[in-house]
Amino acid sequence: MNSRRRILVALLADALAAPLGGFAQTPAPGMHRIGFLGITSAADTETRLDALRAGLRDLGYAEGKDIAIDYRFADGKYERLGELAAELVRLKVDIIVTYSNIGARAAKQATATIPIVVATSADLVSKGLVNSLARPGGNVTGSSIFTLELGQKRLEMLKEALPRIKRAAYLMNPGSDVAEANLRSILLAAKALKLEVQPFEVRSPDQFDSTFAAVSAQHFTAVLIQEEPMLVSNAKSAANHAASYRLPSIGYATLAEAGGLIGYGASYTDMFRRSAVFVDKILKGAKPGELPIEQAMTFELVINLKTAKALGLTIAQSVIARADKVIE
Repeated sequence: MNSRRRILVALLADALAAPLGGFAQTPAPGMHRIGFLGITSAADTETRLDALRAGLRDLGYAEGKDIAIDYRFADGKYERLGELAAELVRLKVDIIVTYSNIGARAAKQATATIPIVVATSADLVSKGLVNSLARPGGNVTGSSIFTLELGQKRLEMLKEALPRIKRAAYLMNPGSDVAEANLRSILLAAKALKLEVQPFEVRSPDQFDSTFAAVSAQHFTAVLIQEEPMLVSNAKSAANHAASYRLPSIGYATLAEAGGLIGYGASYTDMFRRSAVFVDKILKGAKPGELPIEQAMTFELVINLKTAKALGLTIAQSVIARADKVIE
């Protein structure tokens, strides 16, 4: 076999051996290797990844020069996260960056030694992923959003924005790590607001049709949507379904931007950009277990008056006045 043919055969063998989640980068000597564990698709995560890379550039890192990033995406199939995290461990990455409790859990189960930076998460303490916010211990650090309080706040906003609302459906993904805790919190807030709230399960986007049909058939007059990766990545579909059944919807900020009525939540872009700071500190020698978990600092209230007009609704002026963004 001539040398040219041997090279082609070797390249083909390398390609066939590459992991299904994406080709591995080959870092140059001295280059740091970062693994990114994505819960949904590359397209769904593009804006947040741009923020992470921008944050790294701000700190002097250039992808392909100082750092190599290996990307793995589960495409919403949570059961694949363990296998993808294990792939990143086998690549011997220096750090794994992921998001949400379910991503953090998959990464932590795959390695107890490689540092893990969680860009956004719910309560990492109650789920046993860190010891405390101040001193996480172990190999996990990052930022947290207190989704229990956010769910309650959204329900309060819904009642304030549309005082006549009496019955609201709560769309939740039971596969989410915090689904049950969020539901308990929502039901407690609903009782205080004298609202009837009933949960409806959505495990995948193809269940939107049947779920929204059931919500409408049972005469619910509004829908609250859980903030979790699958539902967030399908904000446009959720908003479209709500609109087709003439249901005012409230949830995370991107829901209103996608055509929902009201969105309120932490800025994912800011949190992913901030995760670069954790990466930088760890690459410079900090131990993840000694880096305190940070709480989200920037929150956005988005009101979609275009959707309100289409639904024939008038949003309370007190809510509009507090909005960071109004879509007209």
